[in-house]
Amino acid sequence: MAMDREQVLRTAAAVLSRKSTATMDEVARAAGIGRATLHRHFAGRDALVRALEALGIRELEGALDRSRLDDGPAADALRRLIGEVQPAADLLAFLYTENQLFEGEVDEGWARLDARLSDLFRRGQERGEFRIDLTPAWLTEALYGLVGSGAWAVMDGRVAQKDFQYMIAELLLGGARRSVDT
Repeated sequence: MAMDREQVLRTAAAVLSRKSTATMDEVARAAGIGRATLHRHFAGRDALVRALEALGIRELEGALDRSRLDDGPAADALRRLIGEVQPAADLLAFLYTENQLFEGEVDEGWARLDARLSDLFRRGQERGEFRIDLTPAWLTEALYGLVGSGAWAVMDGRVAQKDFQYMIAELLLGGARRSVDT
């Protein structure tokens, strides 16, 4: 029986998102394969995390594409994006935390994603929708952090899945919106 690499990665993402310290044995068991089979495809945890990173980048790129970031007001595009990213939020939460372990290394895929998100926030600033005292880079990081926190809150049952998009959008936009007084 051939191993479905994509399914193993999705299983690994689910396991590691809920328990970041899970062993390769635990990942293999959850995927229904032997540890040796897992190691044939992923030489170790770093290789598995790199493959998950590639999957996360693909997932986020797809969400960005489906969100039509250039259509309409930037705030509406951001809301669409949060909705599109929700299915992969647990993977992105894991990767956001795990990424801190790779000292100074920035995958070109993440740089490309960061640039697209920063462009969205910059457009919102240029059109007077968003505050100009917060940099697009900071707003991008804040979005990643809120998606990660929201994913963990949903996984832990502290937030209803149906509230994920609303809560993240309203908190981020409430802090990012340009005040009429400013």
